[in-house]
Amino acid sequence: MAKVYNLPKFNVTVIRRILIYAIIIAFSFTGGYYLGRDKIDSRFIDITQVEVTNRAPSDKSDLDFGLFWRVWDTLAENYVDKTKLNAEKMVHGAIRGMVAAVGDPYTVYLAPSENKVVQEDLQGSFDGVGIQIGFKGSRLAVVAPLPNTPAQEAGIKAGDFIVGIKDEEKDIDRGTVGISLPEAVQAIRGPAGSTVTLALTREGEDELIIVDVVRKSIEVPSVTLAFIGDNDEIAHIKLLKFVGETNGEWEDVIKEILTNKNVKGVVLDLRNNPGGYLQGSVDIAGEFLENGTLVVVEEYANGNRNEFKTKKFPRLDGTPVVILVNEGSASASEILAAALSEQKSLVIIGTKTFGKGTIQEPRQLDGGAALHITTAKWLTSDGKWVNDEGLTPDIEIEDDFETEEDEQLQRAIDALK
Repeated sequence: MAKVYNLPKFNVTVIRRILIYAIIIAFSFTGGYYLGRDKIDSRFIDITQVEVTNRAPSDKSDLDFGLFWRVWDTLAENYVDKTKLNAEKMVHGAIRGMVAAVGDPYTVYLAPSENKVVQEDLQGSFDGVGIQIGFKGSRLAVVAPLPNTPAQEAGIKAGDFIVGIKDEEKDIDRGTVGISLPEAVQAIRGPAGSTVTLALTREGEDELIIVDVVRKSIEVPSVTLAFIGDNDEIAHIKLLKFVGETNGEWEDVIKEILTNKNVKGVVLDLRNNPGGYLQGSVDIAGEFLENGTLVVVEEYANGNRNEFKTKKFPRLDGTPVVILVNEGSASASEILAAALSEQKSLVIIGTKTFGKGTIQEPRQLDGGAALHITTAKWLTSDGKWVNDEGLTPDIEIEDDFETEEDEQLQRAIDALK
């Protein structure tokens, strides 16, 4: 007989609603389901005391949920340590596993703590090592190390594959096969002053690379400006990501360029820009392209298409521009580079880009959780899908990290001359 613990009662209606809605999300594309408005009691729950009166998702579904409930009941009746049966964690785990079964590393369920990390990234300030990560196929990869961060200082490079993560303080020592993006972010992220060890593989390197990285508090601007060249006549704009602050920071940069009468050209540097908000790339494209120019197309599974066009006066339309990209340029930065290349024939210099051609829609759920769903793929204005392929520059040149000179930037300066 299962031992019964006299622990706090749990809102049965909430349990039933959350579990049923969680399962429905996996098999329905109608959306609109959220994790009940009532708060979940986060204390340990004796699930042998939870009675679920309705175990069918709806009258319209012909799915058999009997196996799910048999597993739930078996755990409740037979698991040796009832204090480990935390109903809230089990619900989050069921949803996470269900979403992971789709097989898309960018379609993920974020528990409240994980969602908080994502929101911090979009705000541009956090404690960590300073890398943007994503997937090349099913392999966890470094999209880009952020400038002046522990990751860059430790020699981590865009394109490195992360095969292992170790953190003794957090009791983490694991490989990355099958890891989700939120799990990887949470494992690598941590308080300033703590250390995480990353095991990396790199193209051209036969041996495993082991890097100890000390985390620190990171404040990353999304746009920076420097005047370079023989007479500071070239505006070097580094666009590092597309986040909430980008438009305001971009406006400050453009005003400074327009008031500098010496400027004769612009280097738009999208290297190691992992992307962000799609609309941000459209807005910035509007600085270079005529009003009403097609920038990118969203294409959905049902064949519907959504076109994004510029909607502003192009203040840099008459200025010579060269674009820099590399393997760390992904998503929204690829959208911007492709649009400027296809619609204005601007020259792209550097190395082949990352190749992320899908769009994720974040849906905020009650209780601080979120569901990120791949809802569409994006196509360039010429109808190309760059997913896993990336953009090939017009002028391909590697940056030799063994030298102090930035060969790619110098080639861009030469092109403007």
